[in-house]
Amino acid sequence: MLKEGYSLSYWPDEKKIYARMDHLVAREPLRIKKKAMIEYLAYFDEKCQRSKAMIEEARKCIPSGVQHNLAFNYPIPLAVAKAQGPYLYDVDGNRYVDYLQAGGPTLLGSNYLPIQEKVIEVIRDSGPVTGLFHEYEMKLAQIIKKNMPWVELYRSLASGTEADMVALRTARCFTGHSKIIKVGGAYHGWSDQLVYGLHIPQTGRFEAHGIPAECTANTQEILPNDVEGLRQLLIANQKEGGTAAVIVEPFGPESGTYPVAYDFNKQVRELCDAFGALLIFDEVVTAFRIGPGGAQGFFNIKPDLTVFGKIVSGGYPMAGGLGGRADVMSCVAAGVNPSGKPRAYVGGTLSANPMSCAAGYFAIEEIVKLDAAVKAGQNGDALANGLNWLIKKYDLPFVVWNTGSIIHFEVAGMMYMRFDDPDLARKLANNRHAVEEFGAALTSSGVITLAGSRIYTSMADTDATIQETLDAFEHIFQNIER
Repeated sequence: MLKEGYSLSYWPDEKKIYARMDHLVAREPLRIKKKAMIEYLAYFDEKCQRSKAMIEEARKCIPSGVQHNLAFNYPIPLAVAKAQGPYLYDVDGNRYVDYLQAGGPTLLGSNYLPIQEKVIEVIRDSGPVTGLFHEYEMKLAQIIKKNMPWVELYRSLASGTEADMVALRTARCFTGHSKIIKVGGAYHGWSDQLVYGLHIPQTGRFEAHGIPAECTANTQEILPNDVEGLRQLLIANQKEGGTAAVIVEPFGPESGTYPVAYDFNKQVRELCDAFGALLIFDEVVTAFRIGPGGAQGFFNIKPDLTVFGKIVSGGYPMAGGLGGRADVMSCVAAGVNPSGKPRAYVGGTLSANPMSCAAGYFAIEEIVKLDAAVKAGQNGDALANGLNWLIKKYDLPFVVWNTGSIIHFEVAGMMYMRFDDPDLARKLANNRHAVEEFGAALTSSGVITLAGSRIYTSMADTDATIQETLDAFEHIFQNIER
């Protein structure tokens, strides 16, 4: 391991990855043979009839039939009946190896029984919500602070999106400045001010439909790894008063799809100090998944604010929070403030409910006690190594790398498209369909991933599930059209 207690055995060479991704994007995507694709798609008609019927019924009362982007799978969303350990089961009784893991938070495996039993005890006593203070609010904050000591104060929130919103509002309140700098391609939720430079760097407001221009007037972006670009932006902002904060995904935009150089965050910290801006680490994905201290512990870098997501409730609802320096977090208002001192107004009636706080506390306790991040990282290494071996065996241009239990598998490089490419619209549609087809082939082969390109391993994975997965990939690789 690079650092004891953390899931990473190596740090990926971002320059080599970018070079391979540029090569991948420059060519037309490889497709699955038509005959094989027909057979893969037939699975959904023959084996997923109840899912298909249920989604059709749901479309009568839900836009597109599903409530969350993760469920928009080609050719149809699956209706899940059961989740257990490394597996998902749909309403038709089909079993899948689960690398979605609820979007990443279930590091121990889905529906982990020891946590479920303890959460049920809490619900039996207090119900899921009381409306008043509950001891697990405090216990959750204490266990986060114990493992991530730079989180001096912690506030539970409803989601990562909400936590990012509060982080920006708090930074502006504390510094008195308005400008926020993010890294292009990063995802920090879907609030009005952060739907900017989303998914693909240098796209600005490309996806900001329905959002007035003034909402993103103070949001700026730099290219991934562009330290000098950040310096110049901070200088320009200083002439206009200053920068409130720089917000980063510490492993790189969109959870490491654009990996950053190992010393990138250190340089960002130094620039923030030099220009009086706060540094915000968005650890929605990295907190606890890559080790008890999150990315900040791994890099030994102190952010001023830390955004938390799904894992702080162990895969249960109320999946978010914000923590950081005591003086900065003291700006977060918990109610009416008669002193007149500027405070960042924050609400959230159900945010710190007993059920979710208890789930988060017990999940983190188990993760630390069982060394779950390291075990999940070892599973990630085994699967990524196996995939790279298969890619070489079949001489494919696909790109695979991992940071512990977070595996990136790229067949078309959707997020590496250039926004100034005059052929962008065609390429986006073409490459997206190639990714959709590969995801459908995987699903029909018994493997679920996040959008066909990201794989979250967990402690629950075994040699058997990894081999089952590699067999599924190899079968698809054998059916790639040349």
